[in-house]
Amino acid sequence: MFSFLHGRLFRGCLPTRLPSVLLLGAIYVVYVLTGGVIFWKLEGNLVQENIIILQEEKNRLLQKLPCLDKGSLDSLAEVIQKVSKSGLSVRGNRTMDGFWKFTSSAVFAATVVTTIGYGNMSPSTMAGQIFCVFFALFGIPLNVVVLNRIGKYMLATERAICDFIERKTNHRGCTRVLVHTLSFVTGVLVFFVVPMLVFTMQEGWSYAQSIYYCFITLSTIGFGDYVADSNPDHSYPEWYAGMLGAWIFFGLAWLALLINHGIEILEKLNNRRKQKQKEQLDSSNDTSVQSVDKPAEQSGGSTELTDVQAPEKVAGETHGAIQEESPGE
Repeated sequence: MFSFLHGRLFRGCLPTRLPSVLLLGAIYVVYVLTGGVIFWKLEGNLVQENIIILQEEKNRLLQKLPCLDKGSLDSLAEVIQKVSKSGLSVRGNRTMDGFWKFTSSAVFAATVVTTIGYGNMSPSTMAGQIFCVFFALFGIPLNVVVLNRIGKYMLATERAICDFIERKTNHRGCTRVLVHTLSFVTGVLVFFVVPMLVFTMQEGWSYAQSIYYCFITLSTIGFGDYVADSNPDHSYPEWYAGMLGAWIFFGLAWLALLINHGIEILEKLNNRRKQKQKEQLDSSNDTSVQSVDKPAEQSGGSTELTDVQAPEKVAGETHGAIQEESPGE
């Protein structure tokens, strides 16, 4: 089936970009996962220390509850503030890994290279902060290259599908509009509607909040007021963090496709404008040349007529002179 599609659909239409795109994609995934592991190791020990401190603070405050005063209340507020910054929960006796478990670290690495930057979590150790600088320094350009290549590959795939259908139906304009519309609608469903339903179920957000989060994330604005997979009091399924990372990556690739579509449309409009201006300029030049050539042709015709008639007139005068001289002889 794949050989048929490759031979009939993509032959002569789709550039041979798949191997390079797959290689770049593999490098990208390895790079992000490696960054996630390093962040996990650098920040994970600090999380364990915070868990121990949290338990000690909770026990100490529980002993003071019968005579809770302002100082104890301030201490409780400070503990809650520290806990919230670490992504830990103070409810119940269970402890969590906080923000810096492996799945969250991998998602954080993805938000670094994609420049989303929610701001809800950040490295606290000096080693983590230094590594984050160099990780972003090389990861951001890699992310731009990979997303651009994938966007171009998706655009080339659309063109190949359009060309294939056009050869079967001979309807060029309608086919391209239909394929581009289906691509846009599919992208909206996959990267906005389906995630909206998932976030509504897993995070407890409203539909409006979920759509808002999808747009803020995929546009890389990243306010951080809504962040998925960050509630320490909620147990998320194992697949959730992986789905979140894949959604961010392929959603940004889809946006790159839309950007390439926009660039292509603008280039076509610009080329049409230039072509129209050129045709108007050529038409005006032709009109000017014709208006100049008409008097020249008229004067040139009379001159040629005079030049043709001049030898005949000279010959006639010479013949008449000879006839006049002949009788005298």
